[in-house]
Amino acid sequence: MAESSGYYVVKQRALPEVLLKVVDAKKLIDSEKVDSVQEAVDRVGISRSSFYKYKDDIFPFHDTAEGTTLTLTFQMDDEPGLLSDVLKLIAMCGANILTIHQSIPINGVASLSLSVQVLPTTGDMSQMIENMERTQGVHHVKVIAKE
Repeated sequence: MAESSGYYVVKQRALPEVLLKVVDAKKLIDSEKVDSVQEAVDRVGISRSSFYKYKDDIFPFHDTAEGTTLTLTFQMDDEPGLLSDVLKLIAMCGANILTIHQSIPINGVASLSLSVQVLPTTGDMSQMIENMERTQGVHHVKVIAKE
C-alpha cells in the first residue's frame, strides 16, 4: 500500500510520549535554550535517532494553521448566552468567524458547526479549542476540516 502524506488532527493525550518529547526538543532548539540537538534530546529524555525520525512529522497544531480555514463541530446545551460565550473565545483568539450553522435544539442540546479563518494575528488555536471544551455546557468539540 502506498504511503499517504495526509494529515490527522489528534488530541495530545492520544499521542505516544516520544512524539510529545520530540515537540519539546524542537521547542528547546527553536528558542535557543540549548546549544545542540544532543543537549535538547538529553533534556527531554529521548534518543537522537527518535528525534530525527519524527522531527519533520510532528508539530503543534497552531504552527501550521495560519492562513487556513478550520471547521469545528460540537454540541452545546440550549442555554441563553452560551453561544455568545463560545464566540467570545474565538474573538479573543483573534480568529475570524466565516460561518455558523446551528440545529434546532433537541432535548435541550443543539448541534453546531463553525468555520473559522485563521489570520496571521490569530493566537493559539489549540488553546482556543481547549477553552471551548472547558466551557460549561459545551460538548464534543472536534475539528472536522482544515482547508
